[in-house]
Amino acid sequence: MDWNDDGIVLGLRHFGENSAILEALTRAHGRHLGLVRGATSKRLKGALEPGNGVKLHWRARLDQQLGNYAIELSSARAAQMFADGLKLMGLSSACAIVAAALPEREAHTRVFEGLDALLGSIAEKGSPDWVEDYVRFEIVLLEDLGFGLDLTQCAVTGVREGLAFVSPKSGRAVTAAAAEPYRERLLRLPRFLSPEDGPPQGNDLVDGLALTGFFLERVAQETHGAPLPAARGRFTERLAAHGAGR
Repeated sequence: MDWNDDGIVLGLRHFGENSAILEALTRAHGRHLGLVRGATSKRLKGALEPGNGVKLHWRARLDQQLGNYAIELSSARAAQMFADGLKLMGLSSACAIVAAALPEREAHTRVFEGLDALLGSIAEKGSPDWVEDYVRFEIVLLEDLGFGLDLTQCAVTGVREGLAFVSPKSGRAVTAAAAEPYRERLLRLPRFLSPEDGPPQGNDLVDGLALTGFFLERVAQETHGAPLPAARGRFTERLAAHGAGR
């Protein structure tokens, strides 16, 4: 059994003296693990940083085996983020969330393309301008996992203007007026995610992460019985300390 595919490095676990188990998100084969021999070599060490794009060749005698990876670096994104702590935390959070949320060996092409685009955005944009793209990526991840949010109109009145909150039960948007009796129990909807759109202001980016994080936590608990990866919490805390606006 063997195949070739594009991949994004999610993480690495050392195995023996010179090898490691690579966890990658692939375009056509989903989240997939494989053994990389010589992973500590000078040629491979830098290529195996989380967030890097790689060309993968996987081979095993049987499909259900761990198998071996031969890899070639195609996009060295991680090195572009070393000077920016917020970017590094965003990269770590995105990779950790995908590794925790997606089942192994199940194709999620939309998530692959979304993560690839997000990592490009993190590398190219200044902080925190790319965080809006991060929040939108987590919405795509939720949709692909079957937990899509409906932020297009008010769940109570059906209007598309003045949406300000999201129900934690239904994942549907609610206007400020309709939410008044129970607003303390609702999640804030940042304007950049509403039909009215607009640049993030004030705490919008932190509110966006709180919104997607709430539903991702629900997914993690329902599917794995585990909390979100610690990297996600550290990223949110760093963003709040950085200043939530642009």
